[in-house]
Amino acid sequence: MRALWISAALAFGIDQLSKLIVVHWLDLKTIGQMFVAPPYLVFRMGWNYGINFGLFSDFDMRWVLVALAVGISAVVLHWSRAFTRPIAHISAGFVVGGALANALDRVIYGAVADFLNMSCCGFVNPYAFNIADVFIFAGAAGLVIWADDRRAKTTKT
Repeated sequence: MRALWISAALAFGIDQLSKLIVVHWLDLKTIGQMFVAPPYLVFRMGWNYGINFGLFSDFDMRWVLVALAVGISAVVLHWSRAFTRPIAHISAGFVVGGALANALDRVIYGAVADFLNMSCCGFVNPYAFNIADVFIFAGAAGLVIWADDRRAKTTKT
């Protein structure tokens, strides 16, 4: 479980630090867009009031989404007690840290601060995301691959 808490703290801290630097110190919230290594990496400010890809942005779901992030984090924490692999605990920590970082954005700003935009090879990506989203995606993929619930295992007699 220690690996879970460390990875959650790292995911949360790295995401919030990246937003502090890019959104506030570099003032992306005012500038709107910075070409870092176009088209591969562009900082493009976006405030996501909805869920993935801005779905349901027209509805005021701020506190519902904060509660959902906290609830999912609690479920992942409970589920992770049955894991035997350290990599599964790290994956769970990434999901928890990323979810709580985005939830904090919703509490502070009323929306999730997205700023990463990446395109490549003729594909122009119109969407922005953030470091927390990367941690959530990586953690969820890791849970699919490495989560081993020892309670689900049965022994043959």
